[in-house]
Amino acid sequence: MNEHIAAFLKEQSVISIATTVNDEPYCASCYYAFEPTENLLVFKSDADTRHIEDALKNTRVAGTILPDKINKAKVKGVQFNGTFMKAEGSIGSKAKETYLKKFPVAGLFRGDIWVIEISRIKFTDNTLVFGKKLLWER
Repeated sequence: MNEHIAAFLKEQSVISIATTVNDEPYCASCYYAFEPTENLLVFKSDADTRHIEDALKNTRVAGTILPDKINKAKVKGVQFNGTFMKAEGSIGSKAKETYLKKFPVAGLFRGDIWVIEISRIKFTDNTLVFGKKLLWER
């Protein structure tokens, strides 16, 4: 993955996830961590939330990530597509470790660890060049 995209993903904290089931879209925001060796977006959420229930029915998801602190003069952000799945097996162990390293207090609360395997990213970064877009695909 491009170093600018990876650095941006590591620095931020909140992801907006979009799901759709039966032509009904839904969005949710979650705290996330980026797992760079597998290019995964990792987050924790209860299985009985609408965004998890929807993503289990249709694993193709999309979303956005904006900077934690927005500077209107220096637009940055990510739009992505990916495949949603429960964090299990060796990937699950690595994902959980990555998430709890970034948000150690999350270990005290209920919820499961989930991942989005990124398939495509468009990163807009006006700090490089105005209107600069970097694309990455798996």
